[in-house]
Amino acid sequence: MNHNVYSNGSFQNSNGTEEKLDELRRLMGKAESDPLRIVGVGAGAWGSVFTALLQDCYGHFREKVQIRIWRRPGRSVDRATAEHLFEVINKREDILRRLIRRCAYLKYVEARLGDRTLYADEILKDGFCLNMIDTPLCPLKVVTNLQEAVWDADVVVNGLPSTETQEVFEEISRYWKERITMPIIISLAKGIEAALEPLPHIITPTQMINRATDVPLENILYLGGPNIASEIYNKEYANARICGAEKWRKPLAQFLRQPHFIVWDNSDLVTHEVMGGLKNVYAIGAGMVAALTNESATSKSVYFAYCTSEMIFITYLLAEEPEKLAGPLLADTYVTLLKGRNAWYGQMLAKGELSLDMGDSIKGKGMIQGVSAVQAFYELLSQTCLSVLHPDENKPVAPVELCPILKTLYKILITRVVSSQAILQTLRDETMNDPRDRIEIAQSHAFFRPSLLRQP
Repeated sequence: MNHNVYSNGSFQNSNGTEEKLDELRRLMGKAESDPLRIVGVGAGAWGSVFTALLQDCYGHFREKVQIRIWRRPGRSVDRATAEHLFEVINKREDILRRLIRRCAYLKYVEARLGDRTLYADEILKDGFCLNMIDTPLCPLKVVTNLQEAVWDADVVVNGLPSTETQEVFEEISRYWKERITMPIIISLAKGIEAALEPLPHIITPTQMINRATDVPLENILYLGGPNIASEIYNKEYANARICGAEKWRKPLAQFLRQPHFIVWDNSDLVTHEVMGGLKNVYAIGAGMVAALTNESATSKSVYFAYCTSEMIFITYLLAEEPEKLAGPLLADTYVTLLKGRNAWYGQMLAKGELSLDMGDSIKGKGMIQGVSAVQAFYELLSQTCLSVLHPDENKPVAPVELCPILKTLYKILITRVVSSQAILQTLRDETMNDPRDRIEIAQSHAFFRPSLLRQP
């Protein structure tokens, strides 16, 4: 068979599903009797959907591949969620029949009546993600013991929030001490952390995994794109990029590609990963503006102009060739503003239906990654050693001084010295420059700071 692979992972003459699985098995040196072991770590909405997509596509080749997902045990499903889950089940005849065949329907009846407590790992086996109840998935093989899940895994999919990645992979590293071959790790996490010593720099989830496990960076990849998990599982057309070393990104782009989920590949792992975290920052503010202006299209467009100019400005600090990131960054930002959990969180805060005291892990939504990202980007860009020339005052200032929306979000979410209303006051500030000016400043100065991404 002719194996002509394009950069987006497609095949000339369209190889079949089994051939793609066989090719990845061959590249990983799997013996005929040894299944390829794929494990999702973390069962949030995107992590669960990603594992379910693989299960739907490859799970019926049981002798060739084993697909499992790990989540922590003990998370109970409250009564209101159990009632909603029961409604979802009864609206879908295929789901209802499947549960009856598996002798699993009765427990949902009992949970609805309050006679039984369901657990998140228990319902995930039946295809229900606690953060995405309205989108039933295929049944999944769920493992609650982390050592059992990962010790012999060939491919590990990191579906954890960035705030949990370091801790969990430090535990995983203890189970890999005796390994001879290194696994491949695909990280889905969109979030960053900041470190200020020895120089201010960003720490991404792939870097956390590398430090925690000593798995070489060429075996660690990032997959991201303008994706809403529930829509992807419902076969809405979507695309994503898998970023990392050429050795694995091209074969994995081919393996992950499906007719409705197009996967391209790119060598720039860290910058794409950081951009995935950056758009979450401004999505929270977009949600606030939408709620505070009663969904005013004019106000939302004003905010979009200002926030994209700040993102472009920050991109010039982080990337030597920022123009290449414009399309992916704006696409990811757009979909997050339309339907992402960070924009939803901003709306709920502004409406008073959520409070900051509730934390950034919200029932039914999962981790709101933008909150920690606001703090990380603010702390990094407030360092005077990164100073840039202020165009009006003609003196060096920390980059954050040219990012008024980021400063305001930090005051709202982190120091809590102002309310959500402050985001509108920032937009209406008569001293605010035309968003174009900020972009021109970035384009006309040598702003690139390679130290921010720990590049030479």
